[in-house]
Amino acid sequence: MSDKDPLAEVRQRIDKIDTTIQQLVSERAECAAKVAEIKQQQGDSGHFYRPEREAQVLQAVKDRNTGPLDDDAIAGIFREIMAACLALEKPLKVAFLGPEGTYTHSASLKHFGRQFEKEAVDSIEEVFRIVEADGADFGVVPVENSTEGMINHTLDLLMSSSLTISGEVELRIRHNLLSHATELANIKRVYSHQQSFAQCRLWLDKYLPDAQRIATNSNAEAVQLAHENKQAASIAGIQASELYDVPVLKSDIEDEPDNTTRFVVIGKHQSPPSGNDRTSLLVFAHNRPGSLFSLLEPLAKRNISMSNIESRPSRKGVWEYVFFIDIDGHRDDENVQAAIEEIEKASAMVTVLGSYPKAVI
Repeated sequence: MSDKDPLAEVRQRIDKIDTTIQQLVSERAECAAKVAEIKQQQGDSGHFYRPEREAQVLQAVKDRNTGPLDDDAIAGIFREIMAACLALEKPLKVAFLGPEGTYTHSASLKHFGRQFEKEAVDSIEEVFRIVEADGADFGVVPVENSTEGMINHTLDLLMSSSLTISGEVELRIRHNLLSHATELANIKRVYSHQQSFAQCRLWLDKYLPDAQRIATNSNAEAVQLAHENKQAASIAGIQASELYDVPVLKSDIEDEPDNTTRFVVIGKHQSPPSGNDRTSLLVFAHNRPGSLFSLLEPLAKRNISMSNIESRPSRKGVWEYVFFIDIDGHRDDENVQAAIEEIEKASAMVTVLGSYPKAVI
């Protein structure tokens, strides 16, 4: 009978693997520092973040994954490694709707990793303003929810901003009822962002029909307001629960189980093609019969898939509208470029809001 402890043998093997991983991560970090040195020698000292390069690396990680970790788990590990290496080149400053613990904060962490400098602000307008004023390198704002549709406030700001969209994040939204109360019967008021109230309407009507609903600027603010009152509750994510030490009384209270929000990353730099991109257009249409058809026909002729279209009042004339259109492909792709040129001839004005890598994780 062998005296060897099989568990000890496996642990020794894990220790050796961990040592190798750490050595390789350090080697990668040294390469990242060398990249920064070369860029500085070439006169590029202000823009080290390359969203298309990160998207390509993460997609390659997922493509070669053979388990047992799932694709998103292994890609998430590499995301953090890349974020730490990028911080050696030049730390990023990212603005988002605060305080910390909001879903926008979670989306920022998912996209940039945990190594960026946080700039939590009070409103979506402030995210745009601070990036435009060079107070942050990038901003993260919500643009679309699978349950409630497009977020019109963000669309209106994109209409008037000079910033470009350089990335996107898709975040599965899991709403929780947070409270120090031990029973639902004890809750007299619920704090939440208006969007979360809309996404949990049926649950609240069924289980808390008499509780007062008080809208806040963010879900994290809602948690802070409910923190000291055992007769109050808030709707927020698990990160806010952990950050502000408010327990989850009921989990997954959203009405739609696949509730997902798409966020966009806004900045001043355009993203080169990654090979799997999306382009967002802002199109001012003429107020005449067939105008919408004339805008969409160039896409259909070139077999360009359109993933979204949304109309908003143009604010330039009564019954005149502007269309937000998302299409597959990059503005530098030959077929996309040709389609945009044709749309320009059929519209009053076309603005490319950005071409950027599709969300990888």
